[in-house]
Amino acid sequence: MLGTIVNTCTIVAGTLIGVALHRGIKEKYKQVLYDALGLACFAIGLNAVVSNFPKSQYPVLFIAAMAIGSLVGVALDIDGRFHRLVERKSKREGSADSRSRLADGLATATLIYCIGPLSMLGPVISALEGDNTFLFTNATLDLVTATIFGSTYGIGMLLAAPVLFLWQGLFYCVATLSSQAVSDALMAELLIVGGLLITGSGLSLLRIKDCHVLNMLPALLVPPLWYLMIWLIG
Repeated sequence: MLGTIVNTCTIVAGTLIGVALHRGIKEKYKQVLYDALGLACFAIGLNAVVSNFPKSQYPVLFIAAMAIGSLVGVALDIDGRFHRLVERKSKREGSADSRSRLADGLATATLIYCIGPLSMLGPVISALEGDNTFLFTNATLDLVTATIFGSTYGIGMLLAAPVLFLWQGLFYCVATLSSQAVSDALMAELLIVGGLLITGSGLSLLRIKDCHVLNMLPALLVPPLWYLMIWLIG
């Protein structure tokens, strides 16, 4: 778990550095950062989809995952609950618009930190081989990303750190218990769905289309459930 702990700490450190720089950034520069983050999210998401789609054993699984996951998310009102929670926790800080942006930024940062080859494969390799190279590399990238998010959205971005720890810890524990549970095929499906979610976050940051990405998060559960069903049947 050393790699995951280091990765979590770099997010905390990067966010605090960004917050320290926040007050010195003028509003026009903050807006540029919003746009830059939006474009970066869009590119990262599309790259994940395009890179992993040829590896998919079930090319239509991601469609079913997005559809089913979105329906479940809307029924549970994940996006609405999340935004209301953030607004209650930060109701004394800034305007309603700034609180809404914090919620969007936190959702986007969490997806970027958690959904990616390094963040998902890293804990698996660490558990199976004791090699933390992937996680240390991811930590370096997240340090830069967290600094940008911290300077743009503020101290609330620290909430993404425990989410990353739990996410990577889940992969670490599963890989420790069963080396075959997290297969390359399942990883490819997760990265396709995750890439689409990150792309949707980019569209929201760019103010092109609010995709309510949080409502789509249950889509990440569909590929594991599908492979579990295939395993039980087989």
